Amino acid sequence: MVYRDAMPRSLLLFAAIVFLTASVSAQAPDPTVQLLQKLSDAPGPPGAEGPVRALMVPEMKANSSSLQFDGLGSVIAQQGSTGPRVMVDAHMDELGGMVRRVTANGFVTMQMLGGWLDQALVDQRWVILGSKGPVHAVTGIRDIHVVPADERTRVIPRDALMLDIGAKNAAEAAALGIEPGDPVVPDSPFLVMNGTDNYLGKAWDDRIGCAVLIEAMRRTAKSAHPNQIFYVATTQEEIGLRGARTAAQVVKPEIGIAIEGGIVGDTPGSHPEETQAKLGGGPGIFLYDSSALANRKMVALVKRVAAQKGIPLQYDLVQGYGDDSAEIQLSNGGVPTVNIVVPVRYTHAHNGIVNRKDFDRTVDLVVALIESLDASTAAGLRDFSTGD
Repeated sequence: MVYRDAMPRSLLLFAAIVFLTASVSAQAPDPTVQLLQKLSDAPGPPGAEGPVRALMVPEMKANSSSLQFDGLGSVIAQQGSTGPRVMVDAHMDELGGMVRRVTANGFVTMQMLGGWLDQALVDQRWVILGSKGPVHAVTGIRDIHVVPADERTRVIPRDALMLDIGAKNAAEAAALGIEPGDPVVPDSPFLVMNGTDNYLGKAWDDRIGCAVLIEAMRRTAKSAHPNQIFYVATTQEEIGLRGARTAAQVVKPEIGIAIEGGIVGDTPGSHPEETQAKLGGGPGIFLYDSSALANRKMVALVKRVAAQKGIPLQYDLVQGYGDDSAEIQLSNGGVPTVNIVVPVRYTHAHNGIVNRKDFDRTVDLVVALIESLDASTAAGLRDFSTGD
C-alpha cells in the first residue's frame, strides 16, 4: 500500500510544480526587474563603463530635451530650460580590476580598482573583457590538504592572487585576446531571491542609483516643474569621484542630489555605530560620510518632503564612505547637496542584495524632492545671510 500510494502522490506533486512554473512563466515580465537585471549584469569597471553607458543613453535620450557627454564619458541629459540648475547624479562604474600581466604559465595578475576587501577576492569568478570577447576566470585558492595549519585562517593579500583562465602558457592567454589593461569585473548574475522582494546581484553600487535615475527621469519628463534638471550618469566614481568633478564643471549646478547605494547594519556581526540603516526600511539620507557633509537645509527639505509623501526615511552616518555629492558640493562656488541612498547589503563585493520596496520608495522620494524645488526654494537653500 505504501509503495502504490507513493507513486500517484509524486506524480501529482510533479504536475503541480509544472503547472506553477508554467503559470509564472506566462505572467508578463516586470519591466523594473528587467531594468535592474540589465544594469546589474552589465560590465563596467572604472574607465570601461561603455556597456552601462549603452544602456543608459537610450533611456536618458528618450526622456530629455538634450544630451551630451563630458570628456570622461559621463552622460548629461537635460530636462527644462529655465529655473534652478539641479544636478541629479548616479555613477555607472562598479568595483573591478585591470589585467596587469600574463605569466609564463598562463596565469593573469590583476590591479584592483576600487575599495575591495582582500577577504572578498579569493575563490571568486570573474570576467575579463578581452579584445576577442569575454574570458571567464577564477581567483584560485590553495587546497586545504596542503596548506599548513597556521596559514588556514590567514587572509590572502590581493597581490598574491592570480586569475586562472585555463591557459597553459602566455601564448594561449594571448590567443584568447588577453593583454595588460583589459578590464575585469565580477561574474555574479542577477536573480530574484526565492520569490521575495530582495534582488541579488553585483554592482548595486551604483547601478541601483542608475535605475532610480532612469525611473525618476521617466516621471519628471511628464510632470510640470520649474527647474532645469540635469540627470547625470557619471564615470570613475570608485577611483576618486572623477566623473562627478568633470560633469559638475559642465553642468554648473545650483542644487545637487546624489543617488547611491547605502550601507545596512542588519546583518550578523554588524555594530550599531557603523551604520544604522536596514534593508526594507526605506530610502536613506546620509547626514555624514568621510567625503561630504550634507547641506542642513537640504536635509530638512528631504525630511519634510518624505513626511508629506508618507515615505519612511532612514538616517545614516558612515565612516570610510565617499560619494559623488562631495565633488558636486565643491563645484560652482559651493552647492547645497544631499546624498540619498537605496540600502544595499554587502556592497563592494561580488554579491549584494537590494529590496524592491526600498527602490520604489527612493524613486518616489527623488521625484517628490525635485518637484518641491523652484527658484525661491533654491535661493533659500543657498542663503546663509540669516545665520542658519
